[in-house]
Amino acid sequence: MWGPAMKSRALGFSIALAIFIADQLTKWAVTGPLGIDALGDQLILLPFFDLTFTQNFGISLGLFNAETDTGRWVLVALTSAIAIAVAVWIGREKASWDKAALGMILGGALGNILDRIRFGYVVDFADLHFGEFRPFLIFNVADAAISIGVVILLVRAFLVRNESKETVEHA
Repeated sequence: MWGPAMKSRALGFSIALAIFIADQLTKWAVTGPLGIDALGDQLILLPFFDLTFTQNFGISLGLFNAETDTGRWVLVALTSAIAIAVAVWIGREKASWDKAALGMILGGALGNILDRIRFGYVVDFADLHFGEFRPFLIFNVADAAISIGVVILLVRAFLVRNESKETVEHA
């Protein structure tokens, strides 16, 4: 039978798998059946949200742009090392919320790593905008999951854990 630690670990890895599948399915749907697969291709869905194909040769926010084969494989190696570290962290983390957040980060990282291996770039397509104002660069499910996971970890690190310490100190 699974103990609480194993169930919690399974939660993190299950979330990673779900994010990975959702990321790859949405990328397939956009570039396959919807045919949005070349630079400049766009499908307007709402006044503030379009599907716009773009190729991201960098990592977060287009940083560390790697358009050469060497750069591509350096990014694959770097992001793979980070993914392995996150997987180990999931196994060691005790808090379920943190394991869930880490699962989001791991699933997103694996989705983007697979793109970089397959295509040499990450497929981005989600284009949120308000007129000409874009609060984010064009992104994908993996990017959103990574960002949300990091925010959860930061909020828990700075707010939730500080409240726990204060409770202990006042007891």
